[in-house]
Amino acid sequence: MTADTPAPTPTAAFRAAYEQAMALWPVPVERLDLSSEFGSTRVTVCGPADGPPLVLLHGGGTTSAVWYALAAPLARTHRVYAVDQMGGPGLSAHTGRALRRPADLLDWLDGVFHGLGLASAALLGHSYGGWLALSYAGHAAPGRVNRLVLLDPTQCFAGFRPSYLLRALPLFVRPGERSTRRFLEWETGGAPPAPELVRLMGLGAVGFRTAKVVTGPRPDVTRAVPTLLLLAGRSRTHDPRRVAARAERTLAGVRIATLAGVTHHSLPYADPDALGRQVLGFLPAGLPGGAP
Repeated sequence: MTADTPAPTPTAAFRAAYEQAMALWPVPVERLDLSSEFGSTRVTVCGPADGPPLVLLHGGGTTSAVWYALAAPLARTHRVYAVDQMGGPGLSAHTGRALRRPADLLDWLDGVFHGLGLASAALLGHSYGGWLALSYAGHAAPGRVNRLVLLDPTQCFAGFRPSYLLRALPLFVRPGERSTRRFLEWETGGAPPAPELVRLMGLGAVGFRTAKVVTGPRPDVTRAVPTLLLLAGRSRTHDPRRVAARAERTLAGVRIATLAGVTHHSLPYADPDALGRQVLGFLPAGLPGGAP
């Protein structure tokens, strides 16, 4: 997410790589571009039109393409809305109001829900998207977020491991496909995502290197929303035991599970059927739809 800097424009190479990565989705999709005071937000939609709505927020440095493995399990029963976050890599175009503070991000996400016609929906976020999802759950009007799923969220319950930050440094010093691949191979233990996604992330790191991430304090968790916290047992990003312990102390009624064989970055794609069962088991199929 950008602060007060000119919005990067996707290159032709990035757009081509985006299409190649999105072609990995095994289900038919629709593409929406929602207009708001911030610009245009790209949303990829799949699943039954009358299914309960589920909004997906990806992690930092990637795009909605990261859900290529999880899309099919979720779309069997839910109307899935995968959002390209404003200001970062992707096809959302930040051409309007500046994104300076967390409050601006929450206003942008309000506009996404409004543009999709969702009065109530489940919200799922991975990594930085988990921080944004938890922040939004505490900000939104009561009932707007009816279920919350956090996939190994960062900066919500514990900080980064110093070793992770050190390994990530080349992504900022020499951004590109090579540094992205080497970093993901390290964090995932040699199981990086599909090559199409690695290429897209590398091009995004170069083309969007001037985009500055908007962050803030740990989200307010005093407003109770039914929450599922799914942790990566082999995460090198943070200590999953510390994350679980603090979440249990601070987030009332949270349900916590650890997926033992996956890492932080491999969580969305390593075992999509097992992950899908966890998520769908927490999202009752009978939840109200999102029409106002």
